[in-house]
Amino acid sequence: MSKLFVRTGIEFATCQQALAHIGEEMLTKGVVHATYPAALLEREAVFPTGIVLESHAVAIPHCEAIHAREPAIYLIRPDKPVNFQQADDDAEIAVSLIIALIVENPAAQLTLLRRLFSELQNPATLTALLAAPDHQLAALFRGFILTSEPCKQAS
Repeated sequence: MSKLFVRTGIEFATCQQALAHIGEEMLTKGVVHATYPAALLEREAVFPTGIVLESHAVAIPHCEAIHAREPAIYLIRPDKPVNFQQADDDAEIAVSLIIALIVENPAAQLTLLRRLFSELQNPATLTALLAAPDHQLAALFRGFILTSEPCKQAS
């Protein structure tokens, strides 16, 4: 089961600043190896993660599983949208929600990405995540995204 970290009330001038923050925070939390911060920045430069949805945009930064110590998700709802390069275009998009994935198992990463894409394409899900009070954001995200996480059902 993935650990879930949530942050609100933060601003980033650039996506690189957001990614550097993610790298430092996940290193501090002990869920990644020392190679993670640089790997995250490098991967985003080559394979951008900004995704345009119906009414908002999100970014789902991640890197190779070898940089992870344990599975985690870092959900960030910045005070102001952050520009990320669009995954399937050269355009920059203003991202309202950043969902950093730290996954040890590549197959689990694909499963989680599919679940995320499926849920985030529902406008009601994204609207709820963006409108939720800070103290309810983690529980709401767990309910929408992590309820069908394969590892969680066995307990």
